[in-house]
Amino acid sequence: MDIERLNKILAVFEGEGGLISILQRVQEEFGYLPEDALFSIADFLKLPPSQVFSVATFYDHFYLTRRGDHLISVCQGTACHVLGARDILETAENCLGIKTGQTTPDYKYSLERVACLGSCALAPVVLVDDEIHSRMTVRKVKKLLTEDLDDTESQT
Repeated sequence: MDIERLNKILAVFEGEGGLISILQRVQEEFGYLPEDALFSIADFLKLPPSQVFSVATFYDHFYLTRRGDHLISVCQGTACHVLGARDILETAENCLGIKTGQTTPDYKYSLERVACLGSCALAPVVLVDDEIHSRMTVRKVKKLLTEDLDDTESQT
C-alpha cells in the first residue's frame, strides 16, 4: 500500500469524519481496502480498529482482498436464471479457471454473481466492468471471455 496516496485521501477528509466516505474513496484508489489502510483510517478518525473493520465487512461492496483489474458479473436474477444464467456462470468459472467470488492469480479478472443487474429484458446478462453483454449463451460467454483473455494476453 502506498502511504502517500492514503494520506492524500485522508487529508481531504480532515475534520469531516465520514468513515463510509473514506472507505469508498480508499477502495476507489486501491481497488480494495488494504489492512494497513484500515488501521490508518481508524487512527485518523480516532476510532477503534474493530469499528472500522466492522463497517468494512458489513457492506458487501467493500473488498478486503485485492480484486482483478476487470470485474465480470453474471446476473442470477429471475429472468436470467430462467434463461440459463447458472450455466453461463459455470462456463465463466471454467474459462477463467476460478470460482465465483475469486480473482485470477494474475489479478486480471474477478468473477462474481449478482442478484440482479436490472436488465431483465436483455436476459441473460453478463457485465464486464461497465459494459453490459445481453442475451448471453454458453457459447457467447466462452467467446467473450476467450477473446478478452486473448486480447489482454497480446497487450502484455
